[in-house]
Amino acid sequence: MSATPTLPTTAQLLSGMRVVAIPMRVRFRGITTREVALFEGPLGWGEFGPFTEYAPAEASRWLAAAIEAAWQGWPTSLRSTVPVNATVPAVAPDEVAAILGRFPGARTVKVKVAEQGQRLADDLERVAAVRDWLGSTGVIRVDANGGWTVAEASEALRRLRGYALDYAEQPCASVEELAELRVSLARSGVDVRIAADESIRKADDPLRVRDLEAADVIVVKVAPLGGVRAALRIVEECGLPAVVSSALDTSVGISGGVALAAALPELSFACGLGTVALLDGDVVENSLLPEHGQLPVRTVTADPNLLDRFAVSSDRHDWWAERVRLSAAYL
Repeated sequence: MSATPTLPTTAQLLSGMRVVAIPMRVRFRGITTREVALFEGPLGWGEFGPFTEYAPAEASRWLAAAIEAAWQGWPTSLRSTVPVNATVPAVAPDEVAAILGRFPGARTVKVKVAEQGQRLADDLERVAAVRDWLGSTGVIRVDANGGWTVAEASEALRRLRGYALDYAEQPCASVEELAELRVSLARSGVDVRIAADESIRKADDPLRVRDLEAADVIVVKVAPLGGVRAALRIVEECGLPAVVSSALDTSVGISGGVALAAALPELSFACGLGTVALLDGDVVENSLLPEHGQLPVRTVTADPNLLDRFAVSSDRHDWWAERVRLSAAYL
């Protein structure tokens, strides 16, 4: 593969852009429909799906990842399958079993906690339902998306540790708070590892997590970091164990996460790449869905009929086209 591929102009991106709106099976991250733009290049399909609140500078990294996928391709794979975790949104305990049934074979579960408007008691009941479903041998992680203060995180993890947590993902918002929380937990004898997500993918300097000893594990996502190669560089520079996760993508976007997981020299954790199961539709006929807790490493192709079925209105298409223009200015 050429080291200096010819990259598309903004006009070329827009000329073939398709935008879809995929309904969610359950409310996740506050949304019920997932909109993304898709581009077809000489090496396949790329996905551009920054959430609507992201400004152009941040969204530009998602555009870079889409261009890499469709115009540059990915590094060599070191494995043919990657392990994945199930993901449980901030739902009621009686909804847990149905959601986990969509992740056949998964023995690791990430549970959303610290949802706005909910209580710690809701989190405890949800995690307890997951533990009941998994049994004693399954692995549970919790993800707070930075929703707790240091004091709240300390109390929550003290009460949640009885469920044998693998780690707590981004319990507090800032790198400084994560570092303070790690000290607080150590002093309290609470043995729960801390994983940094937003502090990696939304930070101007993701290496501060390493420098401040703010996490035991880092979570890396292809689109927010600017592509597979950019994510690999961050993992190498941080020197911490890495978990590959996704940003609620279609199978086109998920294939990038699979490519990253397949290219990592070491893959010690199940990946958060099974989230196509949370969508009530896809742009790929043969969706990247986990089987026996694994995803295959393979390319995917968007299906024209599915692109038509989930196509957005002309107004929404124009909105995404302007977003591409604004984001491209930062590349």
